[in-house]
Amino acid sequence: MTGSSTEGIKTVLVPVSDLATAKPVYAALLGIPPQADASYYVGFDAAGQHIGLLPGGGPQQMTSPVPYWHVPDIEAKLAEVTAAGATVKEPARDVGGGRLVATVTDPDGNVLGLLQDQ
Repeated sequence: MTGSSTEGIKTVLVPVSDLATAKPVYAALLGIPPQADASYYVGFDAAGQHIGLLPGGGPQQMTSPVPYWHVPDIEAKLAEVTAAGATVKEPARDVGGGRLVATVTDPDGNVLGLLQDQ
């Protein structure tokens, strides 16, 4: 293992079937209104974490929440976790603003996200 670090889980994306009904639940849970509010994504920033709601699981077709570990070097972390037994689900891609995201699955099929801000 190379021991490359993470900055911890700072982002969790949650698939929802209906943004209009999910949004007030998460606003009440987090105690704040959403900071991003669009038909394709609603995002909350609370206590150093970002919680994003994706209708229908978004383009990734997520079926369960996915935690994203923030890392300084996404390619190095992908190499490290795949060498340890993870499988790449989605390779690193730019989602805008220099932000790179990727997902892997652990040996039990759980989806784990990696996120790098440039």
